[in-house]
This record gives sequence, structure tokens and C-alpha cells, in this order.
Amino acid sequence: MNRKQRIVVGLSRGVDSAVAAWLPKREGHEVIGVFMKNWEDDDTDEYCTSRQDLIDAAAVADVIGIEIEAVNFAREYRERVFADFLNDYQAGRTPNPDVLCNSEIKFNAFLDHALSLGAERIATGHYGQLRRTEDGVLLLKAVDRAKDQTYFLHRLDQRQLDRTLFPIGHLTKSAVRTIAREQRIPTYAKKDSTGICFIGERPFRDFLARYLPKRAGPIETPDGRVVGRHQGLAYYTLGQRQGLGIGGKRGTDESAWFVAGKDLARNVLTVVQGHDDPRLHAQTLEVDAMHWIGNRPPVSGSRLAAKIRYRMADAPCRLDRIDDDCWRAGFDAPQWAPAPGQYLVVYDGDVCLGGGVITATAMADAPAAAVG
Repeated sequence: MNRKQRIVVGLSRGVDSAVAAWLPKREGHEVIGVFMKNWEDDDTDEYCTSRQDLIDAAAVADVIGIEIEAVNFAREYRERVFADFLNDYQAGRTPNPDVLCNSEIKFNAFLDHALSLGAERIATGHYGQLRRTEDGVLLLKAVDRAKDQTYFLHRLDQRQLDRTLFPIGHLTKSAVRTIAREQRIPTYAKKDSTGICFIGERPFRDFLARYLPKRAGPIETPDGRVVGRHQGLAYYTLGQRQGLGIGGKRGTDESAWFVAGKDLARNVLTVVQGHDDPRLHAQTLEVDAMHWIGNRPPVSGSRLAAKIRYRMADAPCRLDRIDDDCWRAGFDAPQWAPAPGQYLVVYDGDVCLGGGVITATAMADAPAAAVG
């Protein structure tokens, strides 16, 4: 990218987007910062940090020497991301709003806004890499494997990737902080954000209860023994250990309890004891709404690798096509607590091929079962 371009950078409160803006500025490109406000239900509560985040982003822009503007995408976020998020939880699934937030907001609404400003490219502080080939743009893992975010980027398409830069994808997190410190960027030591995309770090169950009605019901063991009461199936996910409120029970061993299933028809939460209980594992997953970044799905029966949650190691598997958008992933080894609604993301070495939504799970040689 030798020719000087106008690049619009998604500038947030953190160090990653700050360095992602500084690097192309150093190369002589015209850089404009855009701060996205995508949530406004809680502008006055203790968990909403958007005002301070904008102040921090403006301070970063001032040090780098770029203009910054604030853009409100709250309506788009509510319609394209948050509505699906609530629907999935109400249906007993475990969604990942960060994935939709990327494909619908950061690389869609934001991209369109950047293009309206005359941008040739957008840049973000995501940890990923792009390789441009004659056949299209490949999405590759970041150099810093511990920070790689391709799991959250797997639903981007060729139009989005062709207009995108990931300036820090070749750097480690420590190198990013070093650059920020040397350039006197004020957010160089700021901790990484967690929590729901744009909504922040808040008690999740209390937050969800504001939008979904509580419907309490029994907590049962697989043999039907009632061991407690749940507050509503939407507030639990497969593999969950904390927040069950059942502890050790007289006449049972002291192993921890884990959520192993949800019966929506009976409003029953099923739990088992012990991390290694076979009912917490699945070796075959059915996946729907598959999206292939290069628009070329692999040959059915291909040996690839996949992961079912962020930060887990890639696991060898075989992918078989059921129909156009539905695939079956058969793993070499059982996977722990895959939950319908989560994303299965597929890799060929360092290349992220795409992924889809888990709809059903089963142990080897057993029929797949869906939630509910």
C-alpha cells in the first residue's frame, strides 16, 4: 500500500485502535478517526462508559494528530445485533453478539459511513491479518496467537475485507503497548475491555432480566431428581458452573455441578456433577448458516480444524456437507460443552475459512440433539 490513501479508523477507548490509527498516519496516509456509539439505553448508569471512552479517544486523536468524529449506530445495533441476541437467548441458545457486531456494525454500518467520507479503506484494532491474492482476500490468524480475533471476524465477506486494514495484526500485544508508550499515547496502559460488545462489563443476568421475563423452574439431574430451582433457562448456558445455587447435596459426592441441558418444553435445567461427565461432551456437531469467506466451500469430507469458542485450541475434524448451508463437523476427540447458538469456526492452517452456528450436538455414533 504505497499510494497515499484516506483511511478511516474505528477509534475506541483502547490501545489497539490507537496504534492502528498511528501506524498508517506514520506512513503518510490521511487518517480520520471515528468513535462509534452503539448503545444508549444506559447512558447514566455506572456500567456505561461511552462518555469517558469518547474523551479518551479524542485525547488519542489529539496526540496522533488526526480528526475525530462521533457517530451513533445505536439503532443499527439494536435492530441488527441486539434483537437477534435476545431471540437466541429466549430460544435457549447461547449467542455470541461480538460476531454479529463485527459483520453488521464495525464492518458494515461503519464501513458505509467511512465510504461516505471518501475513505478508500477502513482500519480497526483487531488482531488478524489479511492476504490479498488474485482469487480474493484471505483472513489469517494474527501473529499474537493469544490475541488472535479471527474467531469473531469469520463472517466478514470479500467486499468488507477488500476495504479493510488490520494494522496491528503482525504485532504482539506487548509490542503494541510499547509503541503506544513510546508515542505518548495516553491509553497505552489501559486494560483490555471485556463484556458484551458495546454494552460493557455489567452483571449479565441482571442485564438480561431487563429484556427477558424470568420464568423459574426446576433444576434436575438426568434421572429426574430435583436439586434446585433455576431463575429462567435464558440465564444459563451449557457447561456453566457458577451461579447455579445448588452446591453440594446430602447423599451426593462433592463434585461441582455443571449445566448439561435445557428442556424448553418442560422448563427444566439439567445438571450433572463433574467436569468430565460424558453428557458435557460432544464429538459431532451440526452447523447451519455456514459462511465461507472466499465464497468457495471446502470439498465435503475435507480434513480441517475448527474451534467452538474463542481462545480454545484448533481441534482436528472432518467436515461433511448436509446441504447448501448446513454441515456436519466430526471431531477426532470429544469437545467440551458445545452449545447451540455458539459459532463453529473453521481453519486450514492459519487461514480462517469461515464458520456457522451450532444447531445440534451428539457424541460419536449418536444422533444429534438440539436444545429444547
